[in-house]
Amino acid sequence: MSTKIYDALVIGSGAAGSFAAKELTEQGLSVLLLEAGREVGPADFDPDRKKPPAGAINIWERMRATLKGQPIQARAAFFTERLSHFFVNDVKNPYTTPKGEPFLWIRGRQGGGRLHSFGRVLLRWTDADFKISSRTGKGADWPVSYSELAPFYDEVERCLGLYGNRDDVETLPDGIYCRPAMLTPGEQAFKSAVESRWPGRHVVSWRYIAPDPERVPRPLREAKASGRLSIRYNAVVRRIITDDATGLATGVDFIDRVTGKPEIARGARVVVCASPVESVRLLLNSASSRHPDGLGNGSGLLGRYFMDQLPCLAFGSFPGAKGWARDGSAPEDSFYNASGGIFIPRFDESEPARGDFDYQGSVGRSPVGANEDAQLSFFGFGRMLPYADNRITLDPRRKDAWGIPAPHIRCVMHEAEQALLKQQEETMVDMIRDVGGELEFIGSPSGLKEFGKGAFPQADPFSRMMFRLWFGKTMRMGAAIHETGGARMGETPETSVLDPFNRLWDAPNVLVTDASAFPGSGVAGTTLTVMALTIRACRNLGSDAGSVSSAAHAKNQ
Repeated sequence: MSTKIYDALVIGSGAAGSFAAKELTEQGLSVLLLEAGREVGPADFDPDRKKPPAGAINIWERMRATLKGQPIQARAAFFTERLSHFFVNDVKNPYTTPKGEPFLWIRGRQGGGRLHSFGRVLLRWTDADFKISSRTGKGADWPVSYSELAPFYDEVERCLGLYGNRDDVETLPDGIYCRPAMLTPGEQAFKSAVESRWPGRHVVSWRYIAPDPERVPRPLREAKASGRLSIRYNAVVRRIITDDATGLATGVDFIDRVTGKPEIARGARVVVCASPVESVRLLLNSASSRHPDGLGNGSGLLGRYFMDQLPCLAFGSFPGAKGWARDGSAPEDSFYNASGGIFIPRFDESEPARGDFDYQGSVGRSPVGANEDAQLSFFGFGRMLPYADNRITLDPRRKDAWGIPAPHIRCVMHEAEQALLKQQEETMVDMIRDVGGELEFIGSPSGLKEFGKGAFPQADPFSRMMFRLWFGKTMRMGAAIHETGGARMGETPETSVLDPFNRLWDAPNVLVTDASAFPGSGVAGTTLTVMALTIRACRNLGSDAGSVSSAAHAKNQ
């Protein structure tokens, strides 16, 4: 056991953890980052693993991954074997769900977390997401508004360097872009058809970051360059240690993933950035005499109000354009395929079909012959309201490979979500058809619907059969991979787990800054908001950073 007391311990090195390390080291604090997975190196990005863009079903890749211990991870909608080593082994990392209420938990454990496998799309939220209760009378308002978070969005975008265009769309605020993003000829034709048919709908380019050639997230590199960051890989944190007298955190108890040896790290602050399910699991597992129901659970709300966005997936073709095109906006990467595509934000209030959903997709990016119709694909994301009975608990009967109780996850659509998902699917079908598109299928947790010749008509019969069999296991709640909630922020300790600056009401030297802090699910991707919220929360430590650092330094002497 080390006797050193760090100014701050950061748990997790992904979207939240990397920015927490950057912000805290910039304040002059000594930081120990604990990452449950291994360090990532050049061998993880072997160019020989790169394949051309897929034009059909990758059923064999999913089957091989399943046999290697990834039966859950292989169900991710856009899973590829090239990235399989950035997903966990499901055998070593189990979880449970209620009978008949499945949930897909897609995750990665390595330096950088899911930043190595996510779509790299970074979108701003609006007050339609932050102030949903004020707007609709449902859900819960955030204790932060868009105007408060906008400067932190700016910081993240400047740091990472986004590709995008100024679109002047009220429901999707513009960001700060370093380079323009292109649309394929098929996407330009689709955009023209949609916007002329529905003036209240907008088709815009992705706002995204290119693959980082240095492979380590930039904020993490900057934190390391400060000389104030230490990183401990293969550190599976199982419990936050608290003082029985004060209730405050004093350190963490972790297990070396390789040796199995238990160890302790000491810190004046703990910043939890492990992703929603893992963070809630850790807090629940940190019960003590002062926190008998879990750390931060004085209100009884820890683990409750867990959400994911409502997923639906559609494939088809767009006769309004032929062939396909590569996106040359960003430099070609030796490992990753090119990013890019189109996004259809939440529609304007004047839209008769407006709902709390949006669509992300592409037209003319899948390889087909020059005279063939351009292929289209869309993924829809819908808002899920927070419900107390959707929650994360511990399953004492199941433990992971390190003896830690597995999480039990319940995330079920209520009547409002079922109605919204129906509208989300019907709107997508009508929109694609009304501009001349032809659908092969659309599917969601409500089921699979095929049209015309059905899904993937050019694929072999066995692959098509397997696709139909697997689809029901793939398009479930969790498929959006935008899980949120479980340790929500709020204005009072009776109605939330965290205060407006992401501190546990019950132990204010513990911050939780990943998406578990979200009071609502939103409809756009969560990553940019996680990053901005983390900077805001960690900067709030600045007011006492000097005293914290001095106290820790004195104890280390």
